[in-house]
Amino acid sequence: MAATVPYVLPMQPRNLQPLLQKIAGFFPVVAVTGPRQSGKTTLCRATFAEKPYVSLEALDDRAFATNDPRDFLARYADGAVFDEVQNAPDLLSYLQGDVDQRPEPGRFILTGSQQLHLLAQVSQSLAGRVGMLQLLPLGFDELQHFPHPPKDLWTAIWQGGYPRIHDRGIPADRWLRDYVATYVERDVRQVLNVGDLQTFTAFLKLCAGRTGQELNLSALGADAGVTHNTARAWLSVLESSYLVFRVPAWHTNARKQVIRAPKLHFFDTGLACQLLGIQTPEQLVNHPLRGALFETWVATEIYKARVHRGQQANLLHHREARGLEIDLLVEQGQGLLAVEAKSGMTVAGDWFANLRKFATLHPERQISSRLVYGGDTVQDRSDVEVVPWREVAMRAW
Repeated sequence: MAATVPYVLPMQPRNLQPLLQKIAGFFPVVAVTGPRQSGKTTLCRATFAEKPYVSLEALDDRAFATNDPRDFLARYADGAVFDEVQNAPDLLSYLQGDVDQRPEPGRFILTGSQQLHLLAQVSQSLAGRVGMLQLLPLGFDELQHFPHPPKDLWTAIWQGGYPRIHDRGIPADRWLRDYVATYVERDVRQVLNVGDLQTFTAFLKLCAGRTGQELNLSALGADAGVTHNTARAWLSVLESSYLVFRVPAWHTNARKQVIRAPKLHFFDTGLACQLLGIQTPEQLVNHPLRGALFETWVATEIYKARVHRGQQANLLHHREARGLEIDLLVEQGQGLLAVEAKSGMTVAGDWFANLRKFATLHPERQISSRLVYGGDTVQDRSDVEVVPWREVAMRAW
């Protein structure tokens, strides 16, 4: 069997940790989901260092948990950290009975890397008994705790936020290339049983080419040489593995000429750069997708800031056929925060036009506006807050 003795792992501070500790005081089971290699294991083992740790990636522990779940749970009567629990889905049904008999808060900590499968299993077996959290790759503020954080915007976008790149100083392009080969392709085989991996890889690269842009599944499927239904199924797997997410369109009146397609974003811009064949940060400066990648980086920083503090992401976008477009809208109760992302380093006057027009067209809503740009200077405008890229994670979203 794999090691199950308590062990303290070194860990840089993560924004999710205070919420993880708090939720563990309420529920007998806490489940932390997120992409592979986002730091779930390190966070949970460091936060609950007194608990035994079991990886259900290990074949012997997985077989024990699957073939004799009652005896398996009896070995950990006082609780444990069960890693990659989606590998032993039937265990959750037995865990339900166990925690019903002993509902002490924080007994079991679960991690999983396949969102849809884990959520379905949890909703069936542990409804009302589990607190669900997401851990995504490092935000820019979390990167500052590492020895050599990125010094400029394009390095930050190119490297992305997977912890091992920054903790071990591994070249980002090398690590991300191996990540695609080992984790992404393996997980896809398990979920979809893809016969033509080359076609799927082409599909994945086409998705990277559409990050920060509106999604047309029919066109995406046609470009990849697969049907609309296949493209939809493959994209769902990318979402369930926390590689991409969709930002729905916002509208108030169905009769208006509003473009309702969602936008597609990668959770990690470094992974998108790797799939696009961008080999150095310097290539980003004049790359045709520079603006789209910057918008994706801003979107993911906001997404991380919200979910790592226990909020729903609540991200939307808006575009009308007549030309008005808002990159991101953040729902804040009855209000809306309108966000424009501009990769340029010098603020231009026309950058504010859409934000001001949107606020004027919707006087019935409480709308505040922010412009996030690629420069370093804070600027004070009466109606729009200008935020330098370095300070995105410092703002309340």
